[in-house]
Amino acid sequence: MPGSPRGDHPPIRLTRRGRVVLVAFAATVTLMFLWLTVGPGAFAGSREGRGGPSRPAETVVVEPGETLWDIASAADPGGDPRLVVQRIIDLNGMAGDPTVHPGQELRLPSS
Repeated sequence: MPGSPRGDHPPIRLTRRGRVVLVAFAATVTLMFLWLTVGPGAFAGSREGRGGPSRPAETVVVEPGETLWDIASAADPGGDPRLVVQRIIDLNGMAGDPTVHPGQELRLPSS
């Protein structure tokens, strides 16, 4: 029909480059959606879920005069206290201020 909006324009066609860009965009959006909803715990290299059933995290209450070094040495007597201190700091979110106070409850890393 002459004068109709459909009859004047040919159909839109995608070039090979256009299809590649469209597929890459869709894949990126899908991966971002999965990353946001599933989270980093689902990746094959994550530490969570390894080694059989997980046990509850052990906690300790800081006594007066006790330091992170003392707690780390008691938590893993055979291990390097520097590594255990760093794991305690990471596990308890103390990166900004690694100072402990009497009565504070700390989660200890499982060995």
